[in-house]
Amino acid sequence: MKEVLETCESRMEKSVSALDTEYGALRTGRASAALFDKIKVDYYGQETPLSQVASISVPEARLVVIQPWDKGLLAPIERAILKSELSLNPNNDGKLLRINFPPLTEQRRKELAKQAKQISEQYKVAVRNIRRDSIDELKKMQKSSDISEDEQKDGESKIQKMTDSYIQMITDLASEKEKEILEI
Repeated sequence: MKEVLETCESRMEKSVSALDTEYGALRTGRASAALFDKIKVDYYGQETPLSQVASISVPEARLVVIQPWDKGLLAPIERAILKSELSLNPNNDGKLLRINFPPLTEQRRKELAKQAKQISEQYKVAVRNIRRDSIDELKKMQKSSDISEDEQKDGESKIQKMTDSYIQMITDLASEKEKEILEI
């Protein structure tokens, strides 16, 4: 039974961690280096993550500076950013790229907040599915007489408490992200 609980908790932790990572890539009114995590650059015929060919810094709340280690990569990095779904315009000064983040419109902020809420709901469903799988595993163990009925009920109650805790973490992350998106 212990391994079922440990597996359940580990999977729920991974779900919350994945949500946090996904929220990091969701654009808000503030500049963030995490927004560029999914961008790949053509590096001598090889699709390479941007973070492996350049340094990305955020000197101000609405500015990102990207400095490639090889100056020949300025144009490919600029193209990759323009092609991305970020809708950003990099300024190339021959040495580095500066990207200004314009303030989001109120309508766009509301859309992003709604999107953040939908993403959190998907992760809540994932946590509930993990709960269901774990409880099913306990029921199988009880049927095969590996654990007693009391142990099964105790395990189910522990799994439910764990689920409630992780659902609350997801709700907290979602409300923080929504607040961050909606602030001007």
